[in-house]
Parts: sequence; structure tokens; C-alpha cells
Amino acid sequence: MKPCLPSVLLVMALAASPTSHAQAFPAEHDIATFVRSEMQERQIPGLQLAVIQHGKVVLKRNFGLASLQYQVPVTDTSLFSINSATKAFAGVAVMQLVQEGKVDLAAPVGQYLTDLPVAWRAVTVTQLLNHTSGLPDVLDQRSGKLVGPLPDDADAAWAAVQALAVEAPPGQRYRYNQTNYVLLAQLVERLGGQPFTTFIQRRQFDVAGMRHSGFGDAKDVVANKASSYVLGRGGNGYRNVIEDFPVFMRAGAGINSNAGELANWLIALQSGRLLAPAGVERLWQPTSLNDGKPAPWALGWPTIGRDGHRAVAGIGGGRSAFYVYPNDGLAVIILSNLAGGQPEQLIDTVAGFYLPALRQQRGGAYAAHLLRKQAASAGFDGLDKKLAAILRQHGLPEPTEDDLNAWGYRLLGRQQPKQAVAVFQLGVQLYPQGANGHDSLAEAYEADGATELAVTHYRRSLELDPGNAHAVARLRVLGAN
Repeated sequence: MKPCLPSVLLVMALAASPTSHAQAFPAEHDIATFVRSEMQERQIPGLQLAVIQHGKVVLKRNFGLASLQYQVPVTDTSLFSINSATKAFAGVAVMQLVQEGKVDLAAPVGQYLTDLPVAWRAVTVTQLLNHTSGLPDVLDQRSGKLVGPLPDDADAAWAAVQALAVEAPPGQRYRYNQTNYVLLAQLVERLGGQPFTTFIQRRQFDVAGMRHSGFGDAKDVVANKASSYVLGRGGNGYRNVIEDFPVFMRAGAGINSNAGELANWLIALQSGRLLAPAGVERLWQPTSLNDGKPAPWALGWPTIGRDGHRAVAGIGGGRSAFYVYPNDGLAVIILSNLAGGQPEQLIDTVAGFYLPALRQQRGGAYAAHLLRKQAASAGFDGLDKKLAAILRQHGLPEPTEDDLNAWGYRLLGRQQPKQAVAVFQLGVQLYPQGANGHDSLAEAYEADGATELAVTHYRRSLELDPGNAHAVARLRVLGAN
């Protein structure tokens, strides 16, 4: 039998978990209430939260369980996998070499790594860091395994990927790609004179006082490591996640840390102990494609694009994330042990307690949270009226289409199609031109047995997006194509 934490125990764990915090904040109770509610909604077993304001940790809290099997609570010393947020450390490492004059960001990587395939050599260091290289991926995104005939053989995978054709000219398009960070690890090792993991340990962990952070996966013995989970099919129960981060790919994933030590690292970075201020500014500067359009990443850090309150991020595995708001003197870290829990979706809301203007701009997720609370207590009828009252009372913007879509699909996963229909109806009411919203509503109607309504909305989705293959397939199944 797979380990499963009954919902009542999860609620008790969230309520009773030991916590610590560096400094009281007037809205701390509201933040904790929001986090606990979201953990219950998303079924996240354990979570750490830290907030940095003007170079000091002003809030640090622990919630829930680090281990469901052994009922071990999350504490300050619990370590969480940060997965691909490791790439932010790789970005800092490259910039440290830039600062020493050993690397030119605009130089082709073939200038430093001379044994690469000819077609790879013109890719610049920046294009590796921001995922615009056009190189083939050493990790098969469909299977999650290494490419090549031997999915567990690193040497065979590296030989196999180098034999593949490039996918696009360098700088033409963005595509998230693990090959980029394998090459960056080689770059750091060659020019830094030591293994990548040792470079990070000595040049970042040790400097920032990260005494317990390190690299490792399920094959390694890591003291105080929080177990990693994923929800079972339909959101029923939990399954253990067996993490596998091959050593040659650890510039892209593999760090285990906690919110307190990551806070130390961010403070060290912004205080000039890891990089000079100009290096940090360059690290987080937005990058562009060849045609001048913005790329989604800076140098190892995703950029959160919007007007005002810009942010750069580390996001990993749909379970761990940190945002830095450089112009606001703020950073928020949320680590969890549920793959797919997507704590990055909570960060702007937490930041909004410290930045009222951000809440007015990006408070839709908090509005959705308050609406969920009302729906849980007063039912799903009249969601539009409930939402209107919430927006008036709290001065919040409307939830985004994605906020509502995510909520609706969680309801579908819990076999609550009627409630999902109500949420998706609200989404379509707020965003009538959204093809995805109509497709989602159709899916909920189909799950609820309302075939004619499902067909109507699948057809409307196709009118808005003729390339919607899912709608085409469902209409064919329903005999309405």
C-alpha cells in the first residue's frame, strides 16, 4: 500500500507544525493562514517559507510534515530539493568567472570547450544561460530519461546527444534545455579548475554560511532530507518521487537546501559577497532573442515579466521556488516536498503583504484564495457575485484565467465536476475570448455527463483557436466533429 496522509491528519499537521520566525510582522497571521489554506488545497505535505526585506530575514516559518511515512515535522534544518532552481547557482558561478576575466558572456562556447561538435561551437555563453542555444536536449522530455540506447548511462547519453542535429540557429528561439547546463558545468570546471559541485561549495555555500546545503539525489544519504512526493492519479494519495540527478547534469539540478540557508545565499549575493553589484545587475538583466524580442530568462534566472515590481526567480520541479524583487528590496522563498505543488504561484501573494502596490497589480491569486474559502463554506452558486464582493472589500484585481483554470482542474482531479463547472464558468465569464477556458469548461461538462454543453464549448474553443488538437479529439470521441 502506498503511503497516504488522510486529509484530517494533514490539516492537523499544518496547524501543529513547529515554526520559527526572525521578526514579527503585522500580517504574519494572514500569511500563515494563506499558506496553510493553499497547502491544504494543493495537498502539499510540508513547506518552508522565508521572506527577506532590505537585507534581513523578517519572516521564517515551517509548515506540515517532512516525512509522511514517519510523521516527521518540517523544522529549520529540514532540507528540500530545489531541482532546477540550481541553475540560478550556475548563473552566479559563471558570473564569478566573468568577474575574474576568465569568461566573456558574448563569446562562443567553442572558444572555451574545444572538443564540441562543430555545429555547437558558435553558441554563446549567454545563449546557454538563457536557453536560446538551439541545441538538442540530453534529457528526453517525454520520458524524463537520458537520450540514447542506455537511459542510465551518462557517457552514452552525452555521445548520443552530440550526434543529434541542432534544433534551431543560436538565439532564434527559447527552449528549456538541460544540455545547456551540462556545457556550463564543463565551462566552470575547465576555467574554475575544480569540479562544478566543489566550485559551488567553496565559492557560494561556504561564503554564504550554507553549512547544511549540498548536492545529492535519492542515491545519496542526505541528513534531514525531506521526502519528495507526487500525488497519485486523480489526486488520490501520495507516491514517493525517486530523484535522479546524474552528476554530469548537476549544474541544472541537484541542490538540497532550506529556506534559511537560501536566504543567507540571497543576502550574500545582494550584499556583494558573491559578486560585485555590477555583476548582480548583469546577472539579472533581461536578455533578448536575435530579433530583439525578450527571452524569458536572464542568466540562469527566469525573469517574471510585468510592468513594475519586476522579479527574477529560481523555480524547480514544481515544488521549490524563490523570487527576488530587486527594485523593492524584497525576496520570498517557498520550498515544498510535493512535485506539482507549484509554490511559485504563491510567492507574489506573499510578497503583496509587504508591497501593497504589487497586491493591487498581482493580487488575483489572493482573490481566488478568498473565493475558494467562501465557496467551501457557502457553496459554489453565484461565484461571480461572491467574487465581486471580495474584490470590492479587499481592493483586489480579478483572478487570472490561469488561477481559475488551476482551481477547476484540482476540483476535477478530486472528482467534483459540478464544482469544476462552476469555476470554469466563472473563467469563461471573465475571459470570454479565452480558447483554453472554453476547452476546460467543456472538459468539466463532459465529466459531469452534460455532453451537449461540452460539445458547444469545445466548438467555441476551436473557433477561438483552430489549432486546439484536444478539442478536435474530444469532438471526434463525442461524435460531433
